[in-house]
Amino acid sequence: MIDNEQVEEILLILDDKLTKTVSVLKEEYAAVRAGRANPHILDKVMVDYYGAPTPVTQTSNISVQEGRCLVISPWDVSLLKGIEKALQQSNIGITPTNDGKVIRLAFPQLTEERRKELSKQVRKMGEDAKVAERNIRRDALEQLKKLKTDKVLSEDEYASCEKDVEKAVSDAVAEIDAAVAAKEKEIMTV
Repeated sequence: MIDNEQVEEILLILDDKLTKTVSVLKEEYAAVRAGRANPHILDKVMVDYYGAPTPVTQTSNISVQEGRCLVISPWDVSLLKGIEKALQQSNIGITPTNDGKVIRLAFPQLTEERRKELSKQVRKMGEDAKVAERNIRRDALEQLKKLKTDKVLSEDEYASCEKDVEKAVSDAVAEIDAAVAAKEKEIMTV
């Protein structure tokens, strides 16, 4: 490791961006409906809570019932209609049922065609994340190259830094591949 603050900062920023890319991908995957009830699909659904848009997850107790049904129990029963409306507008593809006390979201069994479609979507999301990682690598290498042309780094130091960057990126890409494989397996499991 080269004892240079600029290089350390470049590598820290690289590592931080790579980690964020992987965690964003995993968050996106949590919202992909895979046939099982998953409370994370509600993470981005907002309801009008006393004039402020608030995530449904912060206004209600959400539980999974029998693996295929989400039960949303608002802490304030007056929110039921608002939550139901927000769910209908959210484009999650499930129609809510309201019984006056709780809202139920029944997840239908996925068809083989829909599973393949979701699998394709998951792979595309993984590819997009890999493209982002390659762009992050390119930026880091350009910064290191600039340090080399400014004579801050020698050829050997630059080569060593380049190896560090490549290793960090390949580790992140491997993590993305593992996330893609895990999500595909979850989707294709009947």
